[in-house]
Amino acid sequence: MFSIKHQYIQRDSGRICTERLYADAAVKFLYSHAREHTPTIFRSITSAWGSSLLGYLNYHTILRKRAVFRSVGINPDECVDDPNNLDTYEKIFERKIRYWDCRPMPEDPRAIVSPSDSRVILGSFYETSTLCLKNKFFSYEELFGLDKKNWLRAFLDGNFAIFRLTPEKYHYNHTPVAGKVVDIYELDGNYHACNPGAVVTMVSPYSKNKRVVTIIDTDVPNGSRAGFVAMIEIVALMIGKIVQCYSNEKYDAPKQVNTGMFLKKGLPKSLYRPGSSTTVLIFQKGRIRFAEDLVKNMFHQGVESRFSRGFGMPLVETDVKVRSSIAKALHTI
Repeated sequence: MFSIKHQYIQRDSGRICTERLYADAAVKFLYSHAREHTPTIFRSITSAWGSSLLGYLNYHTILRKRAVFRSVGINPDECVDDPNNLDTYEKIFERKIRYWDCRPMPEDPRAIVSPSDSRVILGSFYETSTLCLKNKFFSYEELFGLDKKNWLRAFLDGNFAIFRLTPEKYHYNHTPVAGKVVDIYELDGNYHACNPGAVVTMVSPYSKNKRVVTIIDTDVPNGSRAGFVAMIEIVALMIGKIVQCYSNEKYDAPKQVNTGMFLKKGLPKSLYRPGSSTTVLIFQKGRIRFAEDLVKNMFHQGVESRFSRGFGMPLVETDVKVRSSIAKALHTI
């Protein structure tokens, strides 16, 4: 699986691009050798302290900024802070951008927007759906927590979207909908890599890794009217922390996200520190419709995806921008 390349579709241009998979050889060794033959090393590296140590060694290195910006496609003109001060990988990955200028949000109040600059793949838990990917990427029950019976019932047969942030991406998560927080909780876990090759080894990192689950009720005044929406923020290898830092205005006066808080759509909610990571959105059955181009791209022929090869069906990611429309709410009340 690790020997094949991984491609995706760039949404804005429609181009088929080959992803530069960071530390792919190391991840291949970890998941195809250490996992089977040296499980103690595997468990150590994917533990909290092992992941943090790797992250510290990798992301605190002083670097040549311009060369890095060019090599990974970062536009320094988007940055809020002086690019000359972004002198470590950590600072680059935790950069703030002028999202109000460079990441416009659709005016349609029904629009559900991407929580991140990321690569997205869509799915459904509903057996007869054309997007049915039940138990492919994660265990539904484990993802929420086995004791969360109310949310497991609420989202039964619903739809989901997986947003995979690669290391060079802008690492703030934004709110995909407007609504009231009715629950927020943390689930402990490991720090597995979210490299596509690692995902298809059936490690199921999305439901095994440490994560924060936020449940938003959008059927409230000024809400997006899309029912309950679950936003699940998941750590990965070399991600040390998920910082909740919601801001009503740009990045000003960040606040911890708590139950009872009303969140506006498209605003910064949290920050991954740093590296690659994943955000999963889960929607109730019949409450949203995904954007047609994202659905079409998933089944595009002639794109070499590790997900397609690993799961035996066309599964192509689309590169999307934070605050761009990924679905629309279907008003049923």
